[in-house]
Amino acid sequence: MRVALFIPCYVDQFYPKVAIATLRLLQHLGLDVHYPMQQTCCGQPMANGGFEHLTGSCNSNFIKAFAGYDYIVSPSGSCVLHIKDHLHDDKQEAAASTIRHKVYELCEFLTDIVQVKSIKASFPQKVALHQGCHGQRGLKLASSTETVVPYFSKPVQLLKMVEGLELVDLDRPDECCGFGGTFCVTEEAVSSAMGLSRIDDYTKHQATVITGTDMSCLMHQEGLIKRKKLPFEVMHISEVLASGLAF
Repeated sequence: MRVALFIPCYVDQFYPKVAIATLRLLQHLGLDVHYPMQQTCCGQPMANGGFEHLTGSCNSNFIKAFAGYDYIVSPSGSCVLHIKDHLHDDKQEAAASTIRHKVYELCEFLTDIVQVKSIKASFPQKVALHQGCHGQRGLKLASSTETVVPYFSKPVQLLKMVEGLELVDLDRPDECCGFGGTFCVTEEAVSSAMGLSRIDDYTKHQATVITGTDMSCLMHQEGLIKRKKLPFEVMHISEVLASGLAF
């Protein structure tokens, strides 16, 4: 199984440790992982800002970089959802369609394709999980209360395999953090209030580490946590799942 690692631009620039943890986790599971060097931003910021008609070059470059792999895996539900919903190319639509069906968010890939039953990770911390909207509601990584369906969560399924990890119960486990890409810029006050509401939930339940499937949501909350000088560590779920593994 040839797996291509799709690393979002903001992870590449600000959180390379998340990319490294994802790579090590996939390699630990025996997968043949490749990093296409031609990859750049997937174009989501432009599309979300109302300029999807200008993302053609991003799309053609993405197809050129990732065509031919069995699967494409990314530590970002948000960017994966963008590719699934918006990757099109008039000159190579068949290739675009193939990629849309082969691209997976990391937790989704581990549970649905690799079907991981155990992980030899160790992480003795009280962990609060933030389930980002694009992953939870877009990719259906977890149930959400408004849909009134039986509970499930692929990230929780994986976190429960980690030795010593205590997952805390939150009052509002599927609430948006308020990041929303450009929303946090155009609606700064509302965005900050929503993020602080999430952090109050973590504080109430005495979590020591905040994790999630999207570093973008975590980056927003990490900024508020640092500004408030709160004692939380923020880590992507790939870092938690790779913690303590032998490489």
